[in-house]
Amino acid sequence: MVDITAVEIAPEILKLIPKETALELSVLPLSAENGSIVVALPEKYDRQILSDIAFLTGKKINVQTYPLEILTSAIQRLYEVSSVDARRVKESESSEFLSLKDDERKVEFSADANVVSLVNKVVTDAIQMGASDIHIEPYERMLRVRYRLDGVLHEVLQPPLEKAKPIISRLKIMADLDIAEKRRPQDGRIRVKQGERIIDIRVSTLPTDFGEKVVMRILDKSQLQLDMSKLGFEESDLKIFQRTIRLPYGMILVTGPTGSGKTTTLYAALNYINNPQINITTIEDPIEYNLPGINQTHVKADIGVTFAAALRSILRQDPNVIMVGEIRDAETAEIAIRAALTGHLVFSTLHTNDAPSAITRLIDMGVEPFLVASSVKMILAQRLLRKLCDKCKTEWIPSAEERLELDLQNSRASFFRNVGCPACSQVGYKGRTAVYEVLPIQNGLVSSVGKETSELRAKAEACGFKSLRQAAITKAEHGETTLEEVIRETVG
Repeated sequence: MVDITAVEIAPEILKLIPKETALELSVLPLSAENGSIVVALPEKYDRQILSDIAFLTGKKINVQTYPLEILTSAIQRLYEVSSVDARRVKESESSEFLSLKDDERKVEFSADANVVSLVNKVVTDAIQMGASDIHIEPYERMLRVRYRLDGVLHEVLQPPLEKAKPIISRLKIMADLDIAEKRRPQDGRIRVKQGERIIDIRVSTLPTDFGEKVVMRILDKSQLQLDMSKLGFEESDLKIFQRTIRLPYGMILVTGPTGSGKTTTLYAALNYINNPQINITTIEDPIEYNLPGINQTHVKADIGVTFAAALRSILRQDPNVIMVGEIRDAETAEIAIRAALTGHLVFSTLHTNDAPSAITRLIDMGVEPFLVASSVKMILAQRLLRKLCDKCKTEWIPSAEERLELDLQNSRASFFRNVGCPACSQVGYKGRTAVYEVLPIQNGLVSSVGKETSELRAKAEACGFKSLRQAAITKAEHGETTLEEVIRETVG
């Protein structure tokens, strides 16, 4: 029997069975002569596969069987299968894709069935693989489709360039956008039913040199993590955060770049304190997920419903807790601060690189330092790190240079690195976890509000404050992620 863990197979033999078929059926051609072909199959295989392979190759089939995991690894090595190819096959399953807009309004679409099928497959595959975004990008000589998986973009498809306009038109119709308008950006929404799940997809179009680019954000409520203990908090930080969000009034800010999980953290916090005795109201742009028992409204800037205007109206709705999706301007900041000072608990987000910078940002917007010091009770900064696959991670000792770069000279902890296996589609990572910088504005820090950010940070560190980089290194020491991820997502 051939040892497939190390065997090399001639390219002309591999070509007898296409890569897609080899992955889908878990079959590997080993040799061929005199009108017959020797193939490797899993130990428990369907006899129908033999007929399919015989029809495909036109040859008599001889079988050698191997454990599925060993066979899969050999197929991926010999066919040079990318992690995304492997993941697509692994996650693929027959499922009904139905745009509810098509179902409810019976929209007529003139494109051929191939375009409809292709669009459905692109979206279905992305949902099955757990992608957060789909990018459809036209260029001069190609059309590219990419998925964002665990925060990293991967190219998955290059449809024929002539399909670009029909594909984009199909998506615009599903999102109820104007297909004749190609000069201006547009935003819409698709609601998709897949099995028993209802999934919302935000659609954004942007005119480019070679056509309209489309980005779709997948909002799958079944994947929403509302259990605060599973978000990634260190136990001590979680207790401080839970204690703070139960305060009767004040402001709690979450900062970080787009896609860092701020909304998930806020939703988990609201879900944690939600009960029939309090009135929770949010103003968002847009509403990403519907939360039972919470009043949610969204910004409509075209008719004057801005964050500031909506916040004024919410204050007349007898709220106990208010969530403002984002503080973008001085007017919103001032109203939110005053709401926090007059008996309301206010949650919001800012775009800053770290927690101490959020104080400076509010003051730069025109909020008086004494108001910030009186109202803000806690600031969180966060990032998302890819989690190591538990099945294939291996222990690793960083070099002296790497220890110096991360200031690990005094650390004796073991670290791990990603390897790749069938369970994680050869990536070495599976899923993501949040890392937090938790800054409570306690008595010892109030006097530093309004001073230089570096002074505030130094005072916070004296009180036990840990930076994002330090919190991320702790996760690496626990074997949850790699030092490579620490360097990629945080700054020393």
